[in-house]
Amino acid sequence: MTSIKKRSKKAGLAPGTLIHMGRDKAGATRVDLVQYDETHLEKHPVSSLGECLIKKGGPGVTWVNVEGLSDLEVLRHFGSCYGIHPLVLEDILATDQRPKAADYGEYLYVVLKMIGLDEGTGEIKSEQVSLVLGQNYLISFQEGLEGDVFEQVRARLANEKSRLRAMGADLLMHALLDVIVDHYFLVLEQLADRIEDIEDELIDNPTTATVQAIYRLKRQLLFLHKVFWPLREVVSSLQRRDSLLIRDTTVIYLRDLYDHTVQVLDTLETLREMLSGMLDIYLSSVSNRLNEVMKVLTIIATIFMPLSFIAGWYGMNFKGMPELDRPYGYPAVIVLCLSIAGGMLVYFKKKRWL
Repeated sequence: MTSIKKRSKKAGLAPGTLIHMGRDKAGATRVDLVQYDETHLEKHPVSSLGECLIKKGGPGVTWVNVEGLSDLEVLRHFGSCYGIHPLVLEDILATDQRPKAADYGEYLYVVLKMIGLDEGTGEIKSEQVSLVLGQNYLISFQEGLEGDVFEQVRARLANEKSRLRAMGADLLMHALLDVIVDHYFLVLEQLADRIEDIEDELIDNPTTATVQAIYRLKRQLLFLHKVFWPLREVVSSLQRRDSLLIRDTTVIYLRDLYDHTVQVLDTLETLREMLSGMLDIYLSSVSNRLNEVMKVLTIIATIFMPLSFIAGWYGMNFKGMPELDRPYGYPAVIVLCLSIAGGMLVYFKKKRWL
């Protein structure tokens, strides 16, 4: 699972000073630019950072996607180009941010987590996504991990008949938020399948590996709860139209997105309750198995108690014991012991203790 690092300040640095606090990246920062309106679409990778100044005031909507936060010069350039406050740039670099939304007047800053599951290890991988929404532009900053969930949005922009092409940058921000939240459902569905597999194993043959898998899933769901819970407040603040950058026509889409976040939280709580119930079932199963073993051992000990008494009684080797001199004494004791053991077994069976 992605580790959660505490944000710290370096001594001697003023607030807003850019220092790299994210994960180390092997690749360089990549910048893609998409400019579109209802009639045309232009997209290409940015070869020169000066292009953002040229495209900033262009017609239609400009979407700049930045992948990788290792190059501080790129962030400083975007900060000066679009008037982004240094504290916002610092938050973009700090990849341990809690999901939040902040209105800075000329632009709106939103940060959240993009979640996925590693197919090899089954661990949760997360990537912080920061969105800066302006009057006719949107800048998205990603940590630079391999892959994202924005392909659906890119495909919608490529469609000339798409509603997204005819509306502003605020609807583009909604589209990015929506695909991220929709991907949450996919992750939860994959976790639900794993929970069902563990549940079958719990019924058939629970082992210590089973309970370890349950505890791993509980930690993963706890991490997701920390990611999902603040997002509901973020979307709620956006749909209240506190920012002038959110148009009335976009509010209805944000309300739908809010419903999706509530459904995500409900699904997450259901999975957490299932895991808690499974842990109780495991502990009850172990306790029941222990009780069954103790019952069998108790029955065996109870049967052998009178037999041990008889064996100990006649094992005292006193010469005056009359039964020792009789020719049929030994067979009589054997028959007596077998009769006692058989009678006790019949009694236990009638009592349904066996």
